[in-house]
Amino acid sequence: MIVRLNRYLAECGVASRRKADEFITEGRVSVNGNIVIELGTKINPEQDEIFIDGEKIKLQSKVYFILNKPKGIITTTSDDKKRKTVVDLIRTNKKIFPVGRLDFNTTGLLLLTNDGEFSNYLTHPKNGIEREYEVKLDKELQKVDREKLLKGIYLDRRKSKFTNIVFPKRNNFYLVKVTTVEGRNHFVKNMFSKLGYTVKELHRSRFGKFKLKDLKKGEYRELNKKEIKI
Repeated sequence: MIVRLNRYLAECGVASRRKADEFITEGRVSVNGNIVIELGTKINPEQDEIFIDGEKIKLQSKVYFILNKPKGIITTTSDDKKRKTVVDLIRTNKKIFPVGRLDFNTTGLLLLTNDGEFSNYLTHPKNGIEREYEVKLDKELQKVDREKLLKGIYLDRRKSKFTNIVFPKRNNFYLVKVTTVEGRNHFVKNMFSKLGYTVKELHRSRFGKFKLKDLKKGEYRELNKKEIKI
């Protein structure tokens, strides 16, 4: 069976397709001993030997974890400064990676897996998967600014907006719950910053249909097949 190289890498749990493309263009992937840098390269998994950074890649069973990420943890698989990463919090013998990312001091729901197709579906902009965040601001959110954020403002030359904004606590306008389909880095912080607000605390409470429920910060659990159907 002939498949695209980036798809095969994703199916093997190396990373999402987009991240696999980065590995390819960086010259980290070889097929039968030859470095491959062309996107769109096709391979036959039954005949070809694929390596990344000199390590042979093979298919492995899929695993899925949901983590309540605490502050001070890097959302990556490794760190040059030897700081603790989200992968370090999960006990598994599989090579897993985070689905998307949360900032160093952002807490909340993070999915980790070795299923690149699952990751690609959840993070690809065309699928419009919702993210819900609980936000603590440095000052009360004004009604006029709430309307602007819902209607849309320009961020990085693109019209950007929240799809919903509510106040979880009555008469407390410092605490806001926002919903968005955007996955850009620092999106929530940058949206509020554009209107003169500073985000003091940020917590993701939902990603698509996935919720933390009773998971405490730093805790995780493995998801079953029924739960990961999307």
